Order: sequence, then structure tokens, then C-alpha cells
Amino acid sequence: MEELRELTEGAGTAAPSEQESLTMSGTFDHHRIGPLPSFLAAPSGEAVKRVRMPTGDHMWLVTDYAVGRAALADTRLSRAAATHPDAPKWGSVDLSPNSIMSLDGADHARLRRVAGAAFTSARVTAQAAVIEEAAGALLDQLQVAGPGADLVSGYTSPLPMVALSSLLGVPVADRPVFDAAVTALFDMTPRGVRRRGRHVLTLIKYMSSLIERKRDVPGQDLLSALVQVEQSGEISRTELINLGLALLMAGYETTAHQLSLAILELLTDGAPGGKSMEALVEELLRKTPSTPISFPRVANEDLVLGGATVRQGEAVIVSLLHCNHDTEVFRTSGVSSNARRPAHLTFGHGAHRCLGAPLVLLQMKIALTLLWQRFPGLRLAPGDGALVWREGLATRGVSRLVVEW
Repeated sequence: MEELRELTEGAGTAAPSEQESLTMSGTFDHHRIGPLPSFLAAPSGEAVKRVRMPTGDHMWLVTDYAVGRAALADTRLSRAAATHPDAPKWGSVDLSPNSIMSLDGADHARLRRVAGAAFTSARVTAQAAVIEEAAGALLDQLQVAGPGADLVSGYTSPLPMVALSSLLGVPVADRPVFDAAVTALFDMTPRGVRRRGRHVLTLIKYMSSLIERKRDVPGQDLLSALVQVEQSGEISRTELINLGLALLMAGYETTAHQLSLAILELLTDGAPGGKSMEALVEELLRKTPSTPISFPRVANEDLVLGGATVRQGEAVIVSLLHCNHDTEVFRTSGVSSNARRPAHLTFGHGAHRCLGAPLVLLQMKIALTLLWQRFPGLRLAPGDGALVWREGLATRGVSRLVVEW
């Protein structure tokens, strides 16, 4: 695949050093990173520190790369315990205790094995043509609309929905209803949060109906493969529905925001040369993670983490954003260095590392390449309203990104 550097030559400004993307106090430059919760925006001089969540509960926040990587793989820190009603909470919305993202040990390993076997590299690779076609159609619409188009509503938000719908095997005729329910599910405005339960029920009902259709007429999609596993008795019907919803929830919003953040980074700094498209995408993922923090984990015994004593029942979260910007680990800036770089933590680490990472990488490579091939002079439109940051806890991104070409 052609390097994006050649397509974005002359775009943006000179890339600042890694240190210049942070202020001298150790906090993030909000003009580059966007708004962050107060516990993330505060100066970080400790590898592990006690912070207060918006709920009023306290948790241990990890900002050091090595400690964060270890914490994400530590079996003494339980995702399942974090879903208990009495566990410390970070917000008003938490994952279902039956979700694959909330399980530990043998239950998690079993579902992970089932999902991994269905989520094959061949099935992911087969989505390339779908993504290219959808991206091309969206870019056609942007071109007709002309300069001043919003890339969020016109490109980065609808594209992941097409990819997920195709992967799961959602019929084209069902997509308007399916898309509307999913989009509403991720509406984090006060009105959207109040209606969230209804949208969850709508998706559960739809997923149940779709599973029945896949049972009668299976296809080559991921959901059909999971239905066959359910028929063999390896997973229950409830687990099948939860798996489908988990793949949807993990794969849509984060990917949409990740695309927007990557484009904004390229519009701001341009694409430095010296690396392949694959390396560029990995670097964009490191610098601009749409998931700033990990899901909470609760200690099932006393343990020492980065010099801090975490007591049984206390919660730990890892700042993926801080860890990815740890200057002791990521000393060189951008992708211009040929040195081998440590793995970023945007997809997590350990048993709960994101299963959908290959699909995200594929979407980003295709989406970014086709965008700059179509609009080689792409630039951020002038005016304060061209860039509107989205405020959130579990995910970060932009709600509006107006461009010209």
C-alpha cells in the first residue's frame, strides 16, 4: 500500500517533539489532546497515584508504561469484581457482568477462544473490499458536498458501522434500523444516557432475531460462525447474544473516534516519512488513543503496584494515554525513526487485549489512504467551529471535524 507520507506531503506543520506535546508540568496540551477528566489532566509525577472519579469513588491511576503493562496482565486485578454493585465506579454506565469484557479466568478464556476462532484473519481480510467500497461511496458524497464538509458525520462515523455490519452479517435492508439503534446507544448527552436502556433492549431484540435467521440460513459472516458454535453446545444463547453485542460496542464507537483523531493528527502535523503505512497507523494509534483509560480492575488480594500498596477491594485503572506518551519508553518523536518501538497500549495488553485490533488496523489503513488520495490538499477549515471536541470518560474524540481541500 502506498505510503500516506507521499499523499500528505506539504500538509500540516512541522511535527513537534514528543516532549513539546506535553506542558512542562507534565499535563497534556489540551489544544492537541482535547478535554480530559480532571484526574487525567492533573500533573503526573508518580507511576501510581490515588485519584477521585466523577462518582466520588477513589481508584489507583497508573501512568507509567511498564507498570501499566504489568497491571493489565495481572490476574490479581479482576475485571469481574469491578462489575460488582459495591465496587468503586468511574461513571454511571458500566459493562454487563456477563460480557466477555467483564469476565475472568476460565469463563473468559472459553469465550475468548470461541470468539477468536470465529474472528479469523481471513474473515477480517475479506472486509477490505467492503471497506474500500463504502469509503469510496462516502468520499463521493463528500466531494459532491464540496469543501466545508464534516468528516465525522460524513466519513469517520458511518464507515466503521458498514464494516461491523458486514462482519456480523447484518443484512443491508436492516442497516438503517440497526445503525439508528447503535448510534443512539452511544449518545452521551444527558437525554441519550437516559434513553440508553431502551436502545440496549432494542439491540438485544434485534440480535436475537438475527441469530434465529442465521440459524436457519447461515452465511460466511462472524455471527453465523458463532451460531454454529452455540449449536454445538460450547456457548449458551445468552452468551452468544452478549458476544455479538460486545463485538459491536467495542468495535464501533472507539474505531469511529480513532479515525477522527488520526485524521486530526495528520492535519495538524502532516505525516512524517521513513516508515510504512502499517507503522504510521500504529504510531497514530499510540499518540492519539480514543480509549484514554482502561476499564477498572479490582484487587482480589493486597498487592504492590509501582511502589503503591493496593488493598483488596480497591480499584485500579491504567491511563493508556499517559503510558503511550511515557518519554522513558517512547523517546523518539513521530514515525521518522527507524528504531523498533515498544508496543503501545491502545488495544490493551494481556488476556483482555482487543480482539478486533486487526479490523481497526485494516479500516484505518484503507480510510486514511483513500481519503488523501481523493483530497491530497486536505486541511482543517478555518474558524473555531471547525473542530469540536467530544467530552467523555471511556472514550475521547471529536464530534465535528470540518475540512477543506
